Amino acid sequence: MADSKIESMSSAGAGNEVSVGGLRIGASAPLAVIAGPCAIENEHMLRETARQVIKYGAGMIRGGAFKPRTSPYSFQGLGLPGLKMLHRVGRELGVPVVSEVMDSGDVEVMAEYVDVLQVGARNMQNFPLLKKLGTIDKPVVLKRGLAATIEEWLLAAEYIMVGGNKKVILCERGIRTHERWTRNTLDLSAVAVVKSRSNLPVIVDPSHATGYTHLVAPMAKAAVAAGADGLMIEVHPCPENAMSDGQQSLTPEQFREMMAEVSRVAAAVGRDVV
Repeated sequence: MADSKIESMSSAGAGNEVSVGGLRIGASAPLAVIAGPCAIENEHMLRETARQVIKYGAGMIRGGAFKPRTSPYSFQGLGLPGLKMLHRVGRELGVPVVSEVMDSGDVEVMAEYVDVLQVGARNMQNFPLLKKLGTIDKPVVLKRGLAATIEEWLLAAEYIMVGGNKKVILCERGIRTHERWTRNTLDLSAVAVVKSRSNLPVIVDPSHATGYTHLVAPMAKAAVAAGADGLMIEVHPCPENAMSDGQQSLTPEQFREMMAEVSRVAAAVGRDVV
């Protein structure tokens, strides 16, 4: 076990907050909420969705330009044009933006357009990518792998931090088990374990974890109660027509209702919402 190494490295110099523009994510910061469509489909949809989620309490916008999909026939994203749309909308509305990076060769160009680079579950152990992310001065959201242990997840974070980039935010997004009634199994115990072993901020993605709209709000509330430092939520104005993961996306109105519920839970555990 590399447990002692993980604990010493994650604690050394990493701090317990990551700053993204004016937004702080960490144990002593208000609860951070990142929201937006799974995939960027067009600029109008992105802008209108962003306006709505900001209105209801999101502090950062997410949107996928490069989409790693299980099927090669599924929508793969708009690529660089989508990334530029996200950048424009973020600057126009004055909020940071986050998008997924898939390849080490894309890191530098993505860093020009986004405030936070996300490593998806399928790339958690893409070591050339992690090493490259260690050389830049941009925050990184590192999602837990599909079947990764907590130790493997933390060691993946070390790959980024030993390169010099301490701005790592861990994201629990569910792991693959035998259960078929949810897309994945959301492991909220991992939030508590990671907080006992590392000073890195931990957020939770209940959208990918559950795979169904009606489960997102309950698991978002549970994540806040478990001590998560933030949430990542998929929101789409018309989920039934979404080009990616519509079945797990909230409408803006559902997002508003979820935020009201999350705020009450956050207050109960002594946490403000951004």
